[in-house]
Amino acid sequence: MNRIDQIFESAKTDGRKLLMPFVCGGRPSLDALPPMLVGLEQSGASIVEIGFPFSDPIADGPVIAAAMHQALLDGVTPTGLFEAIAKARSQLDLGIIAMVSMSIVGRMGLERFIADAKAAGIDGLIVPDSPQEESDDLAAAAREAGLTLTLLVAPTTTGERLERIVRACTGFVYLMARMGITGESSCPPEVQSRVEQIRAISDLPIACGFGISTPEHIASVTSSADAAIVGSALVRRVENAINNGEDATAEAIRFTEELAGGLSASC
Repeated sequence: MNRIDQIFESAKTDGRKLLMPFVCGGRPSLDALPPMLVGLEQSGASIVEIGFPFSDPIADGPVIAAAMHQALLDGVTPTGLFEAIAKARSQLDLGIIAMVSMSIVGRMGLERFIADAKAAGIDGLIVPDSPQEESDDLAAAAREAGLTLTLLVAPTTTGERLERIVRACTGFVYLMARMGITGESSCPPEVQSRVEQIRAISDLPIACGFGISTPEHIASVTSSADAAIVGSALVRRVENAINNGEDATAEAIRFTEELAGGLSASC
């Protein structure tokens, strides 16, 4: 069984909900990624999404886009990320998801990217710009390698298209809690009705992202969904720490521990 499946199955058995932080690969540095991943797990993360820096991210707001731009300026490459992840893998039980543009996969070649991801210890992929209609080859390659593949479900997606997207997913379904791009929000998103729609057509776990920024948001979202994804709020704190000459890894770990407090509130 894939590690992502195991993590969600164990959480379901124990009656737990999951925290899935997103980090921008290479920020503050590639060398910082292994200790950051170890610290995030110790602070309550069950699965971590690692964003592969891309020059034109399709769904990322200004905070994540700026972090990715700086990572690219610093020379971060997919190969460098694979090497950093591989260094940490033996120290971790958490799941690792690569959030990656189809453009990067295509540039490297599908077979090579999948093989390198698997060798590094990555457990699954989220490819936000891969249309469900064009994802058959990607899904087949991921399945053959034992990796999960998750597509994004928008708040407005319904009917037959919703069914097609959900049934194309493995591991879990990524439910966008709002339309638009990633970014922090002051109000907790309302996702219960959408979660119920997806549960009616699939028994896959459901993870919600976009606009989830506080422990209170996590408590609200995980009252119905299986996991909460936090991206921009965490990336902003990492970038602020870098700009202030502070320990960005320590700040990421501290904030993740704070966010994890919302999980106990949802149980």
